[in-house]
Amino acid sequence: MKDIKDIRQQINEIDDEIRVLFEKRMKASREVAEYKQYHGLPILDEQRELQVIENNVAKLKCEELRPYYVNFLEGTMKVSRNYQDSIFHGMKIAYSGVAGAFAYIAATKLFPTGRKVSYPNFEAAYKACLSGECDVAVLPIENSYNGEVGAVTDLMFSGPLKVNGVIDIDISHCLLGVQGAALSDIKKVISHPQALAQCKGYIRAHGFEEEEFENTALAAERVHELSDVSVGAIASEEAARLFGLSVIEKNINESRSNTTRFAIFSRSEHQYSPNEAGIHSIILFTVKNEAGALAKALDIIGKHGFNMRTLRSRPMKELLWQYYFYIEAEGNVSSKEGKRMLEDLEEYCDRLKFVGSYVR
Repeated sequence: MKDIKDIRQQINEIDDEIRVLFEKRMKASREVAEYKQYHGLPILDEQRELQVIENNVAKLKCEELRPYYVNFLEGTMKVSRNYQDSIFHGMKIAYSGVAGAFAYIAATKLFPTGRKVSYPNFEAAYKACLSGECDVAVLPIENSYNGEVGAVTDLMFSGPLKVNGVIDIDISHCLLGVQGAALSDIKKVISHPQALAQCKGYIRAHGFEEEEFENTALAAERVHELSDVSVGAIASEEAARLFGLSVIEKNINESRSNTTRFAIFSRSEHQYSPNEAGIHSIILFTVKNEAGALAKALDIIGKHGFNMRTLRSRPMKELLWQYYFYIEAEGNVSSKEGKRMLEDLEEYCDRLKFVGSYVR
């Protein structure tokens, strides 16, 4: 048996090696953070972390150490995320609305320590990123209840920003009132038209008068300003916390699967590695004025192994009765097959635009 002094000396030498490797790893983490900040990618990549753990655990020789090694890897990656988070602290994220709105919640979830900057509408937030006033913009692209957000789709088609990530946010509407207000006190509710539509059954059941407001969080702020127990807002729990309101009732929206997808827009495109799994790509295009051009374009997408999940048409503002098409497909446009697909599509498309990819 070794003397304990010798064993401790060995541990000290190993710790010295770990320290050097730790500094080296954290330097690489900083470079990753700088890349993510430039390309508008969130700090947490759950799929990547799970893959790292799986790959490394598979190489472990001592089975007994498996659970401890998993804990070690998880702890190491948490430290790296915290370090990256501190680097992201100066990042500016544009969103449409005000604090407490679901766009604010999405931006906070994606970039917890980044500075969230409010803009009055989608276009203003988009242009803030485009001009460099903000690093990224977080904008809604689709709601499971109300469908696509056409104004943002139009910005994708007309503008140069890239989509480098998508996040789903569950939309849970609450009835908010001033402190002390009860359900029986509420006579009128104010909120964004979409929120009112999503809670139509609840509103009718209680006989509330409706008033449209430009934003759910602004509606909550208005209720706070009025300080009237008869007026309620339909908004998020976060809005209640921010404006000092009480949550009278939760989950009042008709659909319990009400989800909004938010996209991260950036000036730079992030290219996923060709072999990376779970990649979805967004493509927009117009077809040539030829018989069967659309069918041929769609056929090309399928022939190259891209599984279409979404296909929508949108009217072109500058041309009467002309349309462009929005497609989301499973597959990586950065792969060789993806590049061939884009080349083949050019034969049938007047305008062809690859907007970006994300992991799903």
